[in-house]
Amino acid sequence: MFSPLDAARKLVPLIRSCADQIEAERELPRPLFEALADAGLFHLAFPRSLGGSELDLPTYVQVIEEIGKADASTGWIVNQCAIFATYAARMPPDVARSIWMDTPRSVVANTPAPTAQAVVVSGGYRVTGRQGFSTGCRHAAWLAAHAQIVANGQPRLKDGQSETRYLFVPVAEAELLDTWHVRGMRGTGTHHFAVSDVFVPEERTVLPATAPLVETGPLYRIPRTLLFASGDASVALAVARSCLATFFELAGAKTPRATPALLRDQPLIQVDVGRAEAHLRSGRAFLTEAVREIWTAMTSTGAISLDQRAALRLATTHAIRLAGQIVDTVYNAAGTTAVYERNLLQRHFQDIHVITQHLQARLSNYELVGRHWLGLPVDETRL
Repeated sequence: MFSPLDAARKLVPLIRSCADQIEAERELPRPLFEALADAGLFHLAFPRSLGGSELDLPTYVQVIEEIGKADASTGWIVNQCAIFATYAARMPPDVARSIWMDTPRSVVANTPAPTAQAVVVSGGYRVTGRQGFSTGCRHAAWLAAHAQIVANGQPRLKDGQSETRYLFVPVAEAELLDTWHVRGMRGTGTHHFAVSDVFVPEERTVLPATAPLVETGPLYRIPRTLLFASGDASVALAVARSCLATFFELAGAKTPRATPALLRDQPLIQVDVGRAEAHLRSGRAFLTEAVREIWTAMTSTGAISLDQRAALRLATTHAIRLAGQIVDTVYNAAGTTAVYERNLLQRHFQDIHVITQHLQARLSNYELVGRHWLGLPVDETRL
């Protein structure tokens, strides 16, 4: 029987062997991408009825964590592409299958903000615009352009708001722009892309939030933002775990200048490691608890409460923030050894400080959850 967790663990040696190449080339090497795709890891959240795994969320976060321990960028790409594939649950099955399954190793890369414009024409739309932050676009078969809908020269309204849609464009009909010049998470290849007057038929589009479910499994009734956040937090915790493991090796081998003992023999280092381990285990335990509670509620009652959503929002944000603290602690303890590009601690440091800049790690998420539990009104779309 196919086990995604076993598949991920089996690929760990290959992922680790490619880590330097991923960093240098700012994308996954083609053989690694193909191995991930062939193992079904980009279809972890794709509907089972269409050939995907439709994995339960508690197992899903474990899979992403395993991949992230081997390489943060690889874990991030898998999470972004796998969770975006949940849109298939809101599309006609034949259309979803044609996008994600009919082309071998098909992956859809998306973009968060609706910065494109889609003009209504007979049978569909003509979409134009420059789109940002498209993780994994260099290996994508399709790009999901996110656009404001324009009809008769005016923004089209839906439920009193300007309508936006994702429009699925073959990658050959778009221009990939080399914009991802960063210090951390380089291998995600989160470049921009541009589309210019590309026709997209109506059936190859989907509303971002309000499209009705065709597939009604529990995974598809959890807010997508929380699915993304759960995977992102798992990658962050994986970085922290890998950083600690790297430091343990260093601590048993390095005697810092002007000190009489190995790093591991110094009381302050021992305190740092103890606290870091406590932070990592507590952050992971909170995330695991929140994920299991929301999954249990959805599978048993078909509904989740705002309290449960708030708990998962808090757990994901806190896990990312704790991971950042852990990596900073280890980086400081390692001294000058950690400043060199070829040292894994430097890569962990750079990676985590890109992750903590992400929407899912915003400090304002603490305020959001605090307001909710204090009985104050909140923007529920953020929970």
